[in-house]
Amino acid sequence: MAVAFARILRAVGVAAPTGSVLTFAEALALTGLERRDAVYWAGRTTLLRRPEDRDLYDRAFAVFWEQRHANVDPDAMESPTTVTLAVDDDDNDDGDGDAQAGDDSDTITLRFSAVEVLREKDFAEYTDSELVECQHLMAQLRLAGPPRRSLRLQPSRSRGRRPDLRRTVRASMAVGGEPVIPRHKEPGHRLRRLIVILDVYGSMEPYARALLRFVHAAVAGRQRVEAFALGTRLTRMTRELTTRDPDRALARAAEQVVDWSGGTRLGEGLRIFNDQWGVRGMARGAIVVILSDGWDRGEPAVLAEQMARLSRVAERIVWVNPLKVTPGYAPLARGMAAALPYVDDFVEGHSVSALDELAQVIARGGHR
Repeated sequence: MAVAFARILRAVGVAAPTGSVLTFAEALALTGLERRDAVYWAGRTTLLRRPEDRDLYDRAFAVFWEQRHANVDPDAMESPTTVTLAVDDDDNDDGDGDAQAGDDSDTITLRFSAVEVLREKDFAEYTDSELVECQHLMAQLRLAGPPRRSLRLQPSRSRGRRPDLRRTVRASMAVGGEPVIPRHKEPGHRLRRLIVILDVYGSMEPYARALLRFVHAAVAGRQRVEAFALGTRLTRMTRELTTRDPDRALARAAEQVVDWSGGTRLGEGLRIFNDQWGVRGMARGAIVVILSDGWDRGEPAVLAEQMARLSRVAERIVWVNPLKVTPGYAPLARGMAAALPYVDDFVEGHSVSALDELAQVIARGGHR
């Protein structure tokens, strides 16, 4: 019920992050569904973030909850409110949807944007045309993690411990050579490197094509991003994805990854990454994002060892599993169970909305 109501809110334009929906579900478990006011305030306090969304929330609540409430006013049952659900189609502007609603004041129309539907839809259910359309949605994601302190110094506006002699002398020339206002400098900041490793194993086939578009959006839209594909071998594809033309970039990446949909040995692939790139410097202080369902044909002990090596040099490890959204899911796969102790954030990755949550996780940062 909480998830369904959150989808209604998102459809009418109210942002309802997954974390807030989980909190709402926990609140419903404590308050129950019998009392209308308890359900109303549980949703309003956990799902709303902006005062301007209250009116939209009240309308969505009336449609979704009050028509299902056990204590319905008998007088209201005599003249029920008609609910019209429509999906906006950008290619159809003839206005038929509005004509069907008519002028009946007892009719409430909730229009679902096709874009919003696409954001929530599972990648495994995408058609080829929807796969192309989702590229525009992924291009809007901003994968910017917390900055790290740089060794390069920059001018400071406040008084610090590092005097800037060059700027002090230059400023003194305007006042006859007297250093009236001493200048200082301080360490600057730079973006942390983001490393994305995409599992292209056969079990990831329903999701790998869409997630490759996400990897391209990350490489093309942000500096200091490295991209790898992991199948029967590890393939670096950063150069192929740097062009902003998505079709050209994806075609070049597909040519580079010759073992698409082959078997995956996660532990062996991470060992090659650690030996050739990660531990040698690329992963030091970086945010590592692994896109995989955790199915591994290799030995779990090897994967656990390589994850431990990676965790010692990386700032954070984020594991994105498209299967995590499945009801009753538990990380019982051997590879997933072996890797999970070394993962800082374990998130979903089955839809554009889930990847938006991933962008927020990366932006929040944090230390282990």
